[in-house]
Amino acid sequence: MDNRLKSLHDIVSSLLPDKNPAFVFKDLNVVETLQVFWEKKRKQGAVFKNGSLVVYESVPSAVAPYVCYVTLPGGSCFGSFQYCSTKAEARRDAARVALVNSVFNEQPSRIITMEFIRNSIQEAVASVSGSTNDAEDPSTSIGAYHYMLEANKGKTMLEFQELMTVFQLLHWNGSLKILRERKCSRQDVISYYSKQSLDDCMRSQMALDWILKEKMIPEMISEELESSLKDLEKARETGRELRFHKEKKEILTLALSQIGSGSDSVQLCEQNTCDSNCLTIMKGLALPVGIAPQEEEDDKEEPGDAPIG
Repeated sequence: MDNRLKSLHDIVSSLLPDKNPAFVFKDLNVVETLQVFWEKKRKQGAVFKNGSLVVYESVPSAVAPYVCYVTLPGGSCFGSFQYCSTKAEARRDAARVALVNSVFNEQPSRIITMEFIRNSIQEAVASVSGSTNDAEDPSTSIGAYHYMLEANKGKTMLEFQELMTVFQLLHWNGSLKILRERKCSRQDVISYYSKQSLDDCMRSQMALDWILKEKMIPEMISEELESSLKDLEKARETGRELRFHKEKKEILTLALSQIGSGSDSVQLCEQNTCDSNCLTIMKGLALPVGIAPQEEEDDKEEPGDAPIG
């Protein structure tokens, strides 16, 4: 974290040239500085689907410690990780974590280059005891990872992580396995979902998938939600990027709310504003009622399934 803090010191000093760098953190308004940072990126040409506004979400609680999450314009999410006695303190702590990561993400070492791709593939091959030849075969997990890195050359690791979150959720949800069973090529799957945003339609369809699984295995959603909350808490307390864990919580909570309300789960996705083409494709991934979810072939995560950075 020391390198990130040094980088933050340099960037904040450039944003606030009127302040003495030696004392810049003593009276720094991290919430304001984080917003200024992303506004500056927008003015430099960065395009964000939902604008450049940084969004904060406080976890409901009547007593300390208070927890706050912050979602950046690109979609990355961070949270407060220290003991916070007030909601305002939790908000500042979340902003501080997000600012450190935002600034560190601007460093040359966080840009996807050919050298970065080579090193990443070597690490991926070593982690799964594979072969470097697999990198040239898009039908393998290593090849798919290589393909995704190549397609994102020039982007930062936070930008790449935002894309990877979609595939992490598809893997977690079982959708990637269904697509493999239907003989969909990895290139086609990557190409399609790389263009899809993680929106209400995708969340609703994933929630529907879990509702259908719940019909076959009662309490499955509650058990998965309990596990996801533990993962989210652990990741938050270590200052990691949280969107994958937080999205799992949101999807499972949505599924439980639909079951509790007794509403027609088949209409869940249509209740949101969904692109018709996306809706058609996503519906094709849902497990038919009456068919039990199949067990995963193995528990090994594919390269890229673990959070990056």
